Amino acid sequence: MRRDVRVEGVVQGVGFRPFVYSLATGLGLAGRVGNDVNGVFVELEGPPAQIDEFLTTLRTQAPPLAEIERVTVTSAEVKGDTEFTIAASETGGPRRTLISADSATCADCLGEMWDPADRRYRYPFINCTNCGPRFTIIRDVPYDRPFTTMAGFEMCAECAVEYHDPADRRFHAQPTCCPACGPSLTFTGPPGDPIQECANLLKAGKIVAIKGLGGYHLSTLATDPDATARLRHRKHREDKPFAVMVADIETAHELCQFTDDSLLTSRARPIVLLPKQIELAPAVAPGNRHLGLMLPYTPLHHLLMDAVGAPIVLTSGNVSDEPIAYKDEDAFERLKDIADAFLTHDRAIHMRTDDSVVRPNGVVRRSRGYVPEPISISRAQRPILACGAELKNTFCLLQDRHAFMSHHIGDLENYETLKSFTTGIEHFKRLFDIRPEVVAHDLHPEYLSTKYALDLTDVDHLGIQHHHAHIASCLADNGFSDPVIGVAFDGLGYGTDGTIWGGEFLIADLARFERVGHLAPIPMPGGTAAIKQPWRMAAAYLDAAQLTVPLKWENIVKVARSGVNSPLTSSAGRLFDAVSALLGVRETVNYEGQAAIELEQLADPGEKGRYQAEIANGIVSGVDLVKAVSADLAAGVGKDIIAARFHNGVAGVVARVCAQLRDEHDLNTVALSGGVFQNLLLLNRVKEMLQGKSFHVLTHSRVPTNDGGISLGQAVIAARKDLVSG
Repeated sequence: MRRDVRVEGVVQGVGFRPFVYSLATGLGLAGRVGNDVNGVFVELEGPPAQIDEFLTTLRTQAPPLAEIERVTVTSAEVKGDTEFTIAASETGGPRRTLISADSATCADCLGEMWDPADRRYRYPFINCTNCGPRFTIIRDVPYDRPFTTMAGFEMCAECAVEYHDPADRRFHAQPTCCPACGPSLTFTGPPGDPIQECANLLKAGKIVAIKGLGGYHLSTLATDPDATARLRHRKHREDKPFAVMVADIETAHELCQFTDDSLLTSRARPIVLLPKQIELAPAVAPGNRHLGLMLPYTPLHHLLMDAVGAPIVLTSGNVSDEPIAYKDEDAFERLKDIADAFLTHDRAIHMRTDDSVVRPNGVVRRSRGYVPEPISISRAQRPILACGAELKNTFCLLQDRHAFMSHHIGDLENYETLKSFTTGIEHFKRLFDIRPEVVAHDLHPEYLSTKYALDLTDVDHLGIQHHHAHIASCLADNGFSDPVIGVAFDGLGYGTDGTIWGGEFLIADLARFERVGHLAPIPMPGGTAAIKQPWRMAAAYLDAAQLTVPLKWENIVKVARSGVNSPLTSSAGRLFDAVSALLGVRETVNYEGQAAIELEQLADPGEKGRYQAEIANGIVSGVDLVKAVSADLAAGVGKDIIAARFHNGVAGVVARVCAQLRDEHDLNTVALSGGVFQNLLLLNRVKEMLQGKSFHVLTHSRVPTNDGGISLGQAVIAARKDLVSG
């Protein structure tokens, strides 16, 4: 019999063709396998029993980096083939192939790299079909060497033999190379071995810019107080924690307290936020109970960590608020006043990609190691582009059953970030051959992502309310489409009534929403200035509570009362800011969310008491919570206890409102989304209370709960509205 087999999913660049070749020849089958713009095609000819065994094994024993979404089998006429071959890639027609994310160096490659007898001994670019660069080097599809940034490195004879040998681990591994024919390192510091000289500088307290998979990092010894403080000063990053790379999982356990190694050791190798038990240099993660740890994910990192012999800071190569540098000339110019030397190489990075950041219960920033592998959704009627939010921007392209969320773009506040946003969209459109017919965007007219969307022609435009997008993102993350009680708590989002929302209770599904509750609005004196100066919100809340306002804040109260540049906001984020300032934790911030983050760090997790707040017609009095905070503060209660009671009080309010809404709307599922739910103390308290009331609770796991997940929510809402209207 003869069968034509179509395999869809992440099946290119992951060793799928050699896997199929070995499987087919081992079973004595004839035919061929090849890549095309839709994935992998297989033609099989042989006895029915062997073909059945082939199809079963294909699904159950695929290569480690492969993700099979669908296998389609059709009958064909027997041709009398006598051998099985690997066909040349086919490039014509609409593209539907999926691209693998960059993957950490595999154990086999590490074994070769540390073997003095191997020709790739200590080679910093060793890779195979099971690991190495993918997304960051791809220029076009299908995933073949001429369409990657490896095109300029002609394989030597030995590499070519491996590349063409179906029995070899590097069979059709596009980045295959060795010291004789591949990329090489350059160090701008003292002459000698680049890695050893770089390690010597780091151990001497210097700062080095290091070219990684998706861009440049800035590095220094994580145990050196002076060097880490100097890096903070030069980078203009006052307080936000640095990520730290350690050589192995044993060192990670020495520094942090955790039991599950799976995130740190996964092929994505993200930065993992973990409770720290040993303090490194004070400037690494000031005032934070957690440390962002990662293990080496490239051969270069493994070699460097071996040479340094101690944890190193590995933070994005940029000045604060700028996108990460990834082109060599740009990096040399932008980082010259920060780095004392550069460890770089001559393999180009095609798409800048920051490190991913995760917690044991969810993703904070979805980027390197995860992107561009898609999130499966219900089939879309027309291709859609969702432009995301202003802060923590990602975009999303949706076609058929796939939502392609972008890597982390960042805050659209400068030309360089906006350029990264626009070029990223064009790259994704080309890679996945998507021509959007619908463009979804935030309702805020001043968001640069909104302006970009509205400038596009020959498409249908659809404005999506920010908090509805948050809830829809959570639904899509969980594969859920029925109506839910949505709790969207974040910093700000443009409301349909022209005010600034952010503490919202919605009845929502993927097509529509109703605002059924929220925090009582409070003036935001100075507008956006109140985001960077939480003391303004503290003054506004004290005034609304008719409590004494400190003399130093009286002028801003007059501004709030006048209504001049003081828009009303129901923002939960601004409420947390106000309490943080009242307790003297943080009156001004140096990065987004800092006041709330430090308030969470202060709170005593063992405290079970909580403040109460009036709820009238779904409107929650945040003023009541501030009154309770002020009363305990005046009574001399410890600030750690007050912070905990406030968190517990907010959680209690959420549970009470949801219970009321369940009775009114006959809904038992609650979806929690928005940046405020990055607060683990709050998230866990809310989940405990809701589950104690027998609610089914949805939270984020694969997509950020913050604005990094907005684009997915916009995309699935647009798809559902398009389906309904169509």
